[in-house]
Amino acid sequence: MGITYNLAAKALNAAVEKAKSLNILVSIAVVDNGGHLVSFARLDSGYGVIDFAVKKAKTAVMFGVDSDVMGTIISGADLHAYGMLNSNGGLLTIAGGVIIKDHEGTIIGAIGSSGGSPEQDKDIAAAGAAAIA
Repeated sequence: MGITYNLAAKALNAAVEKAKSLNILVSIAVVDNGGHLVSFARLDSGYGVIDFAVKKAKTAVMFGVDSDVMGTIISGADLHAYGMLNSNGGLLTIAGGVIIKDHEGTIIGAIGSSGGSPEQDKDIAAAGAAAIA
């Protein structure tokens, strides 16, 4: 079963608290295991990062690895990288998309953060994912 709204809200709230503690204006998206948006917060971030947060989360859940890991895989694909990046409506393969697993280790969704540095985005998303585990 995919992530429920209550679990998505729990992950989102933990990520929001992490972003606030870092004083970072970000957008944060939680998607289910099908890549569909379940919860979202925009902490006064710029308009451009809204889609980034959603795409980071979708990229992570589609491939079952954090978005930066997928970026490493694609960077080694040479000629095929363009096609891979533009598949599925476009991927975003930089840090900030983190898979969410249930207590049994099954992927139930993902969370994406965008608006900070790649490291900050990953830390924010990881805080959200950790709230579920």
